[in-house]
Amino acid sequence: MKKLLAATGMALVLGVSSMGLALAETFQREGWVSMETKHAFADLNKKLTAAIKANKMGRVNTASASGGAKKRGVTIPGNRVVGVYNNVFAVRMLESNKAAGMEAPIIFYLTENVDGTTALSYKKPSFVFAPYYADSTPDLEVMAEELDVIFAKIAADAAAD
Repeated sequence: MKKLLAATGMALVLGVSSMGLALAETFQREGWVSMETKHAFADLNKKLTAAIKANKMGRVNTASASGGAKKRGVTIPGNRVVGVYNNVFAVRMLESNKAAGMEAPIIFYLTENVDGTTALSYKKPSFVFAPYYADSTPDLEVMAEELDVIFAKIAADAAAD
């Protein structure tokens, strides 16, 4: 059993590592923005936090598969999701469509590449909220487009050299 678990763990580590090689292709999905950065994982995480604050948004929550794995003695490339929002937008969203509240906060996704650089990805807020437009007030779409600009600025600020 230990050999099976070790082999499975190695396959997962190798699979995760090889995913880093195909990152640009893997994360090119409808509604997503993905960018490679020159930053190490920890550095990009700090830069993202600063960019969120500079753009008057809040870092609402975060989770890290690599952080959890490390606590179990397993090493995988850096991986973190960071939920970002602002209560001003939350109130507008809920006034327009309560069900859309399921989508907040919007997530940034940091993924460490095998070469030590880190990619930054997120779903455009207009893509995230689009399924709710038909039964919402027009402000939901306006708000999502405003958030598109803010999220693009946060990503650009975080990725900048």
